[in-house]
Order: sequence, then structure tokens, then C-alpha cells
Amino acid sequence: MTSYAQTASRRLPRGWLHLVAQFSFWLIFYAVYQLARGVADRDVGTAFLNGIHVIRIEAWSGTLFEPALQRLVDSSSLLVTATVYTYWLSQFAVVLCTLLWVYFKHHERFTGFRNWLIAANLVGLVCYMIVPTAPPRLFPEWGFVDTLAQHSGVNHESGLVALTANPYAAMPSLHSMDSLIVAVVMVGVCRSLLVRVLWMIWPVWVWFSVMATGNHYWLDVFAGVVLGVAVGLLLFRRRIFSYWRPAKIP
Repeated sequence: MTSYAQTASRRLPRGWLHLVAQFSFWLIFYAVYQLARGVADRDVGTAFLNGIHVIRIEAWSGTLFEPALQRLVDSSSLLVTATVYTYWLSQFAVVLCTLLWVYFKHHERFTGFRNWLIAANLVGLVCYMIVPTAPPRLFPEWGFVDTLAQHSGVNHESGLVALTANPYAAMPSLHSMDSLIVAVVMVGVCRSLLVRVLWMIWPVWVWFSVMATGNHYWLDVFAGVVLGVAVGLLLFRRRIFSYWRPAKIP
């Protein structure tokens, strides 16, 4: 073994094979995601009908505030840019970076983090197959706007995004669910009070962003949060409140 390989092996908590296995988990998840997308694409009529049901429930309850929220954000180029970037980066880039951070810096908590994300996302994908739901951006007649199409060079019709993204995956919001899971874990492993506060704010900002860009209803956000909490409680039960406590300073 070369000196470089020996140095790299020492830096890996459990070796190269274990790291490759972790990437394999996510490749399998991606394959399942594509299956869910294919099922949803074959039931477009149901997806739009379910979207209308969500809109009418919010309208009936007097909580259809997303169009007003979008108009507010649309009046500020800074907010538009910030929410667009948050939408594109929060679910994959941020999740990947935090997974890697926990893997290398707090490896004892990685397995729980990984299992929570995978289990919650798999349940979410099952929901997409059973109840495909068109997002608010596809209902301009209700006052919704496709912020990504209007203000971003990349949108759901762009090249690779159009081939891989599920256009009828509004309910539940996996963006909202993943941001909550990430925040809970990162608050537990970070030692700086300021950084922990910022991570506490992170899911709220993601929830705001996915609604402001016309990709999710507030009911989607709520369903995503409930799903994330429910899966966490199922996986960790009573340990969830102690296992994710702040890391101790040696």
C-alpha cells in the first residue's frame, strides 16, 4: 500500500469499502425515486385532481396564502434569487454536504442520520406513487406563479432536470422534511451557539422558499414535517431526544 493510500485510509472512519457502500445506498435510493417518478407520470389526471383538492382545502379553511407570499417575494430580486438557490441546493447539495460532514467528523451519529433520511424519503416516495399531486406552479388560474421558469436559468423543463425530476411530487414536501432532519442532526453535532441557531432557522427558511417558488403548498410542508418526525420517532423512539443532544466538548 502506498503512503498516500495509507494516509487516506487513516482519515476514513471505517475504510474505503464502507464509504463506497454508503454511496451505493444513495444509488439504490435514486433508482427507487425514478420508479416513483415513472408511476406518477402515468397518472397526470389524478395528480392535477389531487392538486385541486389541496387548493380547495386551503381555500375553504382560509389559509390559501401562498399566492400572496409569492407576490411579496416577487417584488424583491434578492428574495427571488435567495429562494431559487435554496430550492435547488437544499435537498441534494446541503443534504450531501452535511452527510459527508457527519460521516467524517461525527461518525458515531452517521448511521442514525443516514437511516433517518433514507427511511423518511422512501416513505415519501411511496406517497408520491399512491397520491401524485401537481404542485401550485401548475395552477396559474389560482394565482400561483412558476418562479423558477420566470426568474431562473434552470427550471423543471430544463434538460437533465426534466428527465430526472418528478413533476407531480408536491405531497409531501421532501425538501421540507429533509431540511428538518438535517437541522436536528446538525444542531446536535455543532458546538457553536451561533451555528446551532442558524441550523434551527434553516428548515423554516426552506419551508418559506419552497412555497415562495410555487413548488409546494403549506399543506405539503406540514405533511413533510409530520412524516420526518414520525419516521424519526419510529426509528429512535425515546432515544431520539437524547441521541441528538449537542456533542460534548472533550
